[in-house]
Amino acid sequence: MAKYEKRLKGDFDTFLNWVNSDILGGSASSSFEDGSDVSGDNFRLAVRVYERYSMVGGNRVSMNVTILGVGEDLFITGITSGGSQAVFVKLNTLGEETFLDKLIESVESFVKK
Repeated sequence: MAKYEKRLKGDFDTFLNWVNSDILGGSASSSFEDGSDVSGDNFRLAVRVYERYSMVGGNRVSMNVTILGVGEDLFITGITSGGSQAVFVKLNTLGEETFLDKLIESVESFVKK
């Protein structure tokens, strides 16, 4: 499992669409599996689950992306899972790390724009 978290500023919808587009465009095998949205008086929350095929591991890895927005204050966390073929220990997490790198690149490019 690999994890990335970041606080940033921006428009919630613009950021959510930016990240979604980058993840799905980052690999031919990337797919959107499901999501959930909730909002309240002063917050918005989006949860997304993506998968992609890892050539290195010969299997699929998943990534959960959660974005919280309170006004222009945003928080994102991405957590990957899968990618190991071992039964009792976790070996070969390269596929997870590579998938998470796509999210990190997306967020950092949003911050720099």
